[in-house]
Amino acid sequence: MKKVPVTESDELKKQPDAEQADDDPIAGLQADLERFRDLAMRSQADFENYKRRSAREKEEAIKYANTSLLEKLVSIIDHFELGLEAARGEAGEKSPIYSGMSLVLKQLQDLLTKNGLQPIEAVGQKFDPNLHEAIAHEPSNEVPEGVVIRQTRRGYRFKDRLLRPSAVVVSSGPAK
Repeated sequence: MKKVPVTESDELKKQPDAEQADDDPIAGLQADLERFRDLAMRSQADFENYKRRSAREKEEAIKYANTSLLEKLVSIIDHFELGLEAARGEAGEKSPIYSGMSLVLKQLQDLLTKNGLQPIEAVGQKFDPNLHEAIAHEPSNEVPEGVVIRQTRRGYRFKDRLLRPSAVVVSSGPAK
């Protein structure tokens, strides 16, 4: 007689033949009990895994909730630093405007650092594609091949994730 799969997910276990179930109704009931017990245990394990995954996803969502705000603030800091450089060139470092802008920038950077934002220092470091975005290669007699010569845009990490890679120029070694 043809055997029927017990469940869709577990085709290896089969129901007893109809003749066997007629001969021994207790064995058929015992097989059903085992099958339902297994199904209940699997469902319970799936539910526990779902609860753990949901809790982890919720925790990550809370931990990284400020990411989009920080991406916008980082761009404002870039422009602020450019303005500060222009003020230094125009009025000099002794200017009260330059001093005040420097203080405001320092306070803003300290606040962001305290909340998990870390700038990535790239100049003089070996090029790392996980942290740096190479925008150019330049020959250099002083800097070995594969080392960052200069940074055109600062990169940042937010807690343990990369928020924005540093845009860098990488040495291609001595000119040929």
